[in-house]
Amino acid sequence: MASSKFERLIRFVSSSGDIYFGEVPKDHPYNQSLIGIEAPVYQGASPFDPDFKLSGENSEVKKLLSPLVDVPFIYGVGLNYRRHAEEAGVPIPQHPKTFVKYPDAMTGPYDDVHLHSAALDVDYEGELVFVMGENVKDIAEDADPLLHVLGYTIGNDISSRWWQEAAKGGQSNYAKSFDGFAPLGPVLVSSKLIPDPAKLTLRTWVNNEKRQESGIDDLIFDVPAIVRFFSQGRTLRKGAVVMTGTPSGVGSFQKGGPKFLKHGDVVEIEIEGIGRVKNRIIQ
Repeated sequence: MASSKFERLIRFVSSSGDIYFGEVPKDHPYNQSLIGIEAPVYQGASPFDPDFKLSGENSEVKKLLSPLVDVPFIYGVGLNYRRHAEEAGVPIPQHPKTFVKYPDAMTGPYDDVHLHSAALDVDYEGELVFVMGENVKDIAEDADPLLHVLGYTIGNDISSRWWQEAAKGGQSNYAKSFDGFAPLGPVLVSSKLIPDPAKLTLRTWVNNEKRQESGIDDLIFDVPAIVRFFSQGRTLRKGAVVMTGTPSGVGSFQKGGPKFLKHGDVVEIEIEGIGRVKNRIIQ
């Protein structure tokens, strides 16, 4: 059973230039910037470190980083919201449609995302993300998969639709794995604070225009089902990141035609109780 030693974990560069894990103060609203706050800092190399605990010292947050140093793998589930499947004009899948994003796709919650010239027709996908707290495989039918989840954060599953299209070979892994195509953060919220992720709400804005708004309860395969699927016959490793899918409202299916991301666009994704990522697109 995964057990977190934190409540609202951040990783940041301090005003002195040092990098720390920190705890968001309890009275800090989830939807306000974390830059400039004084955060209690942890000792230990990662939240999986046996000696990971608060040091008794505080430090100022100068720059926010992804809440994880590195990850063994980034998994994703496609077409996992009912309304998104409807807008795409495809049947509700009978099994999770999965893909992977490679670790170098991970970037910080406020970092610029630089588009490579090979990344064409680039789209946003606001997503609830969970992080595994321990290695699991073949979870028993009467066991609760959520007990193995360390915590929840926010991700943008940035995707090059040109490569994702069947006409280009349906290369979802390639389409989604350009460097920087997985902004994560700003906070990793302990699963003990979010006992039921289905009660959360996700919203996405592009240049302050709201594009996505959905309850997580619109998921076709919920978090327990996803954990079970990825761990059947395979080891789902401690620290693995799992992006659970995006709601309706992606750029590909906007009224009047696709609205793909271009230089200077700013994408913001918020999940109530977790926080907000904000990334500028740079060509």
